[in-house]
Amino acid sequence: MTKRIKNITKITDYKYVNLYDLETEHRDGSSGTYQVASRAKSIQDLKLVTKQNQPNGVIIYSLYGEKKDKVVLIRQYRYPLDDYIYEFPAGLVEKNEDFLEGAIREMKEETGLYFEPLHVKEYFSKPFFTTVGMTDESCSTVYGYASGTPCKDYQEGSEDIEIVLADKEEVKRILKEENVAIMCAYMLMHFLQTEEGHAFDFLE
Repeated sequence: MTKRIKNITKITDYKYVNLYDLETEHRDGSSGTYQVASRAKSIQDLKLVTKQNQPNGVIIYSLYGEKKDKVVLIRQYRYPLDDYIYEFPAGLVEKNEDFLEGAIREMKEETGLYFEPLHVKEYFSKPFFTTVGMTDESCSTVYGYASGTPCKDYQEGSEDIEIVLADKEEVKRILKEENVAIMCAYMLMHFLQTEEGHAFDFLE
């Protein structure tokens, strides 16, 4: 920690996410408090303490079909909205699990599809932060190709997920009319601007 953070108190003790209270010093010398949500189990595991950015999760940008002209999306109910939102398949990386392995597992669990990840340059797959004003969570984006028949057989009972294989016309409709996660939206905008089957050319 730097001198900007004077003390940290763990407020909650939950399995997947916790709230931490920071006693802070502002740039002008005044003091304040700041709340941070984190996947960290303890103060010692917070990224502001470790200065290590290991991915908490993966976001899976996957193409589907013989022509690779569809993108795999999920339409999922989310409690903070009390509504459905379009996202890429995604999930947490388990302890001692490589993030590529995590992507294969999450794709299977959420969509029933088989996933073949691409091995890309590190700066395309390194973990980036999601909503840093609220949380230290970071995710790696995994790119690849999905195959098989979509099914809900591997979804948990607590999940309310519809599997969507969207072509460009459906992507346009989704962006115009639906709730969309911002990280997914940016990639869908990119997908719309690429030639059929060439969405991943930028990774080369």
